[in-house]
Amino acid sequence: MSFDHIAEKSNESLLPIEDLCSLTSQSLSVTLAAAIPESTEDILLKGFTTLGMEDERIETAQQFFSWFAQLQAQMDQDEGAKYRQMRDYLSGFQEQCDAILNDVNSALQHLESLQKQYLFVSTKTGTLHEACEQLLKEQSELVDLAENIQQKLSYFNELENINTKLNSPTLSVNSEGFIPMLAKLDDCITYISSHPNFKDYPVYLVKFKQCLSKAMHLMKTYTVNTLQNLTSQLIKRDPSSVPNSDNAFTLFYVKFRAAAPKVRTLIEQIEQRSEKMPEYQQLLNEIHQCYLAQREHLLGPSIASTVTELTNQNNRDHCALVRSGCSFMVHVCQDEHQLYNEFFTKPTPKLDELLEKLCGSLYDVFRPLIIHVIHLETLSELCGILKNEMLEDHVQNNAAQLSAFAAGVQQMLEDVQERLVYRTHIYIQTDIIGYKPAPGDLAYPDKLEMMEQIAQSLKDEQKKLPSDASFSDVRLEDPESCNLIKSGTAESLHPRPQAMISPADLHGMWYPTVRRTLVCLSKLYRCIDRAVFQGLSQEALSACIHSLLVAADSITKNKTQVDGQLFFIKHLLILREQIAPFHTEFTIKEISLDLKKTRDAAFKILNPKTVPRFFRLNSHNALIQFLLEGTPEIREHYIDSKKDVDRHLKSACEQFIQQQTKQFIEQLEEFMSKVAALKTMASQGGPKYNLSQQPWAQPAKVNDLVSSIYKTIKTKLPSTLRSMSLYLANKDTEFILFKPVRNNIQQMFQKLHALLKEEFSNEDLQIIACPSMEQVNLLLSVSK
Repeated sequence: MSFDHIAEKSNESLLPIEDLCSLTSQSLSVTLAAAIPESTEDILLKGFTTLGMEDERIETAQQFFSWFAQLQAQMDQDEGAKYRQMRDYLSGFQEQCDAILNDVNSALQHLESLQKQYLFVSTKTGTLHEACEQLLKEQSELVDLAENIQQKLSYFNELENINTKLNSPTLSVNSEGFIPMLAKLDDCITYISSHPNFKDYPVYLVKFKQCLSKAMHLMKTYTVNTLQNLTSQLIKRDPSSVPNSDNAFTLFYVKFRAAAPKVRTLIEQIEQRSEKMPEYQQLLNEIHQCYLAQREHLLGPSIASTVTELTNQNNRDHCALVRSGCSFMVHVCQDEHQLYNEFFTKPTPKLDELLEKLCGSLYDVFRPLIIHVIHLETLSELCGILKNEMLEDHVQNNAAQLSAFAAGVQQMLEDVQERLVYRTHIYIQTDIIGYKPAPGDLAYPDKLEMMEQIAQSLKDEQKKLPSDASFSDVRLEDPESCNLIKSGTAESLHPRPQAMISPADLHGMWYPTVRRTLVCLSKLYRCIDRAVFQGLSQEALSACIHSLLVAADSITKNKTQVDGQLFFIKHLLILREQIAPFHTEFTIKEISLDLKKTRDAAFKILNPKTVPRFFRLNSHNALIQFLLEGTPEIREHYIDSKKDVDRHLKSACEQFIQQQTKQFIEQLEEFMSKVAALKTMASQGGPKYNLSQQPWAQPAKVNDLVSSIYKTIKTKLPSTLRSMSLYLANKDTEFILFKPVRNNIQQMFQKLHALLKEEFSNEDLQIIACPSMEQVNLLLSVSK
């Protein structure tokens, strides 16, 4: 062995200090200290100690090699101990795994055997299960088939049971088993009817129908007998036991209400089945007919006697008769509906037919009275009762129960309206168009002045009395006109104090035709249809305007033109203001036939020159042209009464303005016309003129003219304003009406001033002494 090899071995044994420190307790009997040695000597000492050579000394190479060989053997042994131990440990595990593997193989062999046995048993069990399921399925099908057959047969088997029950002498419709038996019978008929392919279907259906007929006959007989017995008992009752008709009616309803529960249950069953089977509907109709016939037989004579009694009590008061008769029929209709609901749950139109027939007794008594009523007040009040109290109040609040009553009232209302329209036409002809005014009706302005004096005297006496005296409430007012609108165009905007009421504003001071027209229209407005009212209002207003024109002409002849004009204007203002609240159009359409083309074509065909054209075979044939060109034309035109009033009012105001202007400045207008004619001649090449040298235009003549005009205005103006105040009694209306007159006078004086300044010298102007515009305005200012 070389030295290098020995050194290498020595290094291998000395250098790996970590290997010496990492020896476990299994390879070393002594555990090394965890502290790091301080020197190599310490490490070697511990190594020798471990080898049991701590007392030996290495002095020779042989000892060293011996020691090294021991050390190497010890190291090899320690190094392989772990692997040998692990090998032994793994060998033990291998033996255990081999044993387990043998056990697993044995278990798998047993499981495979069990699996084969399980598959065998499972196959056998599945086959048995399928066989059982098939048997159960067949059993269920057979059971279902048997139940289905039994169910179908049950409807047929019920025939015998139902026949037995229906033929039983003890069977009653009130028994507990009758309604279930009836329900079963209905189910059988419904089922058999829905399966016409069954054997003996027609035979069984006929037999069940016969059973149904028997059951329905029992129900009908019981119900009809109950109703007829009730009626017989009430009719045969001693009249002396019923003191008056009110108690009789009460008894009629009380007895029927007491008997209603006896048949209501049965009738409910019939009503429930009436929509499904026509036989029940027919039975229900027969019961309705029987019930209504008994009610009519019972109520008819009583209602007729009550209406006759009311007629005798209110023979002269038609309004009270209508109000009491209608109120009575309202109660009858309501009570009949309530009584009907005690027996039945479904409505029938036959009940309203019966009630209309019963209401007809009132109409039969009422109509002969209507056609003899001549007073518009009575007819309008009847319309108000029927339309407002009956139709709008009673019927609208209970329309379902009072539909039959509404039909009768509507018929009566139409008759009253027809009579009202007829009497209104006669009233317009006789009392408006044919009115003959009395002297007092045309005593204008005397009656106005008299009423004004009375009002002034009352006012003076009122001032003399203490403030708390009862006479202080006295004022000039017409109680009949409290609800009427005061006349005048602007009074509603600027109401005057009560003490300033004009006599012309009093209702009683209106011209009679105006008062009658407005009263007539106020009564018609809410009584008749809108279209009819428009036609009547147009006719009435046209007649009223015509009567006012006649009256104004008479006043003009008896008094002055101013009185006639102001009378006409005042009453037109009243008419216009009083018809304003009527929310309707006073317009009617008239259709006329225009024969102008026919006349022209006739003249043309009668011309001798057209005779040869009679036989032409072309479009110029005279007969063909006559037929084509001579066709009459239909023309439509509208008449508006409100516009007619406005048109007459505008015309009357224009005439008044023109007449007053002419009254004040007619001479001045003539003078200015002459001047204008003179200027026109000069402008057209005539001789030049000097106005002051004309005989009619000399300063003295002009002074006389101006003085006369000023004097006329000063003397006549107060009278005109007094008349306007007396008739119109409204400052605004008076101002509006007189303003054009004042403007005309002012404009004419302005033209005169311009002419005088242009044509006359200052000396002439002093002679003429024309009033200044301030003086004219001051003179006219009294009208403001």
